[in-house]
Amino acid sequence: MSLYMSLLSRGFRFTPAAASSIASARLASLSSHFTPPIARYRNRGEKRMASSLPKTMKGVWIEKTGGTEVLQYKTDIPVPEPKEGEVLVKNEFIGINYIDTYYRSGVYPLPHTPYILGREGSGTIAALGTNTPSTLPIGARVAYMGQFAYAEYTAVSSTYTVPIPDSIDSKTAAAALLQALTALTLIRDAYPVQKGDWILVTAAAGGVGLWLVQLLKAVGARIIATASTPEKRELARQNGAEVLLEYYDDDKDKFVAEVLEITGGEGVAAVFDSVGKSTFDSSLAVVKRKGTMVSFGNASGPVTGFALGRLSAKNVKLLRPTLFNYIATADELAAYAKELWSIIEKDKLNVRVHDVYPLEDVVRATNDIESRKTTGKLLLQPL
Repeated sequence: MSLYMSLLSRGFRFTPAAASSIASARLASLSSHFTPPIARYRNRGEKRMASSLPKTMKGVWIEKTGGTEVLQYKTDIPVPEPKEGEVLVKNEFIGINYIDTYYRSGVYPLPHTPYILGREGSGTIAALGTNTPSTLPIGARVAYMGQFAYAEYTAVSSTYTVPIPDSIDSKTAAAALLQALTALTLIRDAYPVQKGDWILVTAAAGGVGLWLVQLLKAVGARIIATASTPEKRELARQNGAEVLLEYYDDDKDKFVAEVLEITGGEGVAAVFDSVGKSTFDSSLAVVKRKGTMVSFGNASGPVTGFALGRLSAKNVKLLRPTLFNYIATADELAAYAKELWSIIEKDKLNVRVHDVYPLEDVVRATNDIESRKTTGKLLLQPL
């Protein structure tokens, strides 16, 4: 029995979701704007497909939430066909992100099961759906952001797919796109950083953190970086951080006092905090009057039970931004991507890759990113 018929026999129902724009979606809830992966395989239409495409592929999916034991490496998943406005990418490199662990563990609800994890990748366009732009032909090297990336092939919206210039290799593109664009939009839109601003970056040696440090240095900000180990703090220093601090988990008051001393008692103009629960209170405490607290990640768990009245003590702005609300149109994404490729080339930024893992080693890769002992980007590679 085929995998498709097996799923039907177990009562699985395939309901195509509305295939409209995901422009206003939050990254955390992006899934509601995509067609479930198995549904793609049922609704056949007029496509432009390479004749050499296989019928099945390798990939990783989950049928329930839990620990890494729920990650299933499969070799017989049907290759999806691109729908209207989509392109089918043969993945060369696949990015691993913390949001993948949120869906796997149940922090964010799954829209359906089975569910293929992954939010970004790079590779070559292997097939086209209808109404795709001429800038994305079959054979083009591209990077993309979308669901179902932990597989050999991914059907993704052309709105969130960008060509890779000849000067950028596919590995660099996969390592940079989502995290670097996140950092770029944070310092431009969440809080427009000015030269001379004191800025605090938590998890400064992580994927987005290293990008933030490098981009903040490029605009002339003064950077206070926190990280969990001396080695990570040294990495942040090498990438542009001016001041390095421990988290002082057992003495948050010490952390606050040090930041205030460094900034002349005023506090920082903005905090970019991806750690979440364990650092939120101390990060908020060091924001200056009329400053900005940007919380964009939950590495230590989500922030809960926050009283809005706490903001009034210093008229602090609090944001919980998502990348996709800053690149709501193809033009916005194209402009940011063009700037990103230019920055990588011109400023020779350090696109740090922690490791490249075979797709079948997804459990080891997931354990590594959840350990918070990695620095830079983790990538999967279908072999």
